[in-house]
Amino acid sequence: RQAMASLATSTAAAAAAEVTHLSQRDAADIDEQLMGPLGFSVDQLMELAGLSVATAVAEVYKLSEHTRVLIICGPGNNGGDGLVAARHLYHFGYKPFVCYPKRTAKPLYSGLVTQLESLAIPFVPVEDLPQDLSGQYDIVIDAMFGFSFHGTPRPPFDDLIQMLVSLSVVGDSAKRPPIVSVDIPSGWHVEEGDVSGGGIKPDMLVSLTAPKLCAKKFTGPHHFLGGRFVPPPISSKYGLELPPYPGTSMCVRIGKVPSVDISSLRENYISPELLENQVMPNPFDQFRSWFDEAVTAGLREPNAMALTTVNKAGKPSSRMVLLKGVDKQGFVWVHKLR
Repeated sequence: RQAMASLATSTAAAAAAEVTHLSQRDAADIDEQLMGPLGFSVDQLMELAGLSVATAVAEVYKLSEHTRVLIICGPGNNGGDGLVAARHLYHFGYKPFVCYPKRTAKPLYSGLVTQLESLAIPFVPVEDLPQDLSGQYDIVIDAMFGFSFHGTPRPPFDDLIQMLVSLSVVGDSAKRPPIVSVDIPSGWHVEEGDVSGGGIKPDMLVSLTAPKLCAKKFTGPHHFLGGRFVPPPISSKYGLELPPYPGTSMCVRIGKVPSVDISSLRENYISPELLENQVMPNPFDQFRSWFDEAVTAGLREPNAMALTTVNKAGKPSSRMVLLKGVDKQGFVWVHKLR
């Protein structure tokens, strides 16, 4: 087991080392290439980025425990990513709230606002935000400033950043909402990171296209890469080493996998009561109903089953097999002979 743990650790470290981190100039150049000769539009890239953020959030922060999401949006593209993420989180079943104090008048951003308003997603003025966000929100998404920002944040974003700084230094992370930063933790230098040491310390960073140099200074437990749209000409020109995306996902975890306290792992098994007079007369019909519920719930390999037999001496033997069919004659499973 120690060897396996060591291998897993070294593999994760190697994967983290292989991922290319971009300078501010290269990040800007890649955006120009994407929106120039490669034919992407800014709203298309924003849609892909926002969807990547929403899927990364849903990957880690389950809806059953983190429902209320506050998205703080800045006036630029990073804020637009946040607006798109809010829409997707709504459709994922979360309850988003948006703080968007400096609205951009461009049609793209006005359209994003209209889309959220049509879903009755609340827009929360800065002055209505509580000083302590812990009581009202389960997740806070920082979508204020991206890699092109420089200088000192102006009001009200200076106070909003300090609000997240205060939130991120709370000792017990279980008692506060996690902070998710989009591409760059707002207030960080795009290449040097949290220069002052007093900036936001997000729990999750969702890098877009490729992680920026400041991401090397990120120490939170969850680092994801989003933006499954980088074409080969970009990868080749900039020598990008990016991890493969799993399945159909729009995000992929990069960096180390957080350690898990096994003793704290548990599920809430809450379901309607099963009364004898509600059970179907035919057990195969009842099984089919339960099996369909398991498939609908998205359980992995719901057809895995334990088969137990006994030999002539009455000694039991159990093994895992895969159910391949069921009808009124019984069950069919795959079992490899030894």
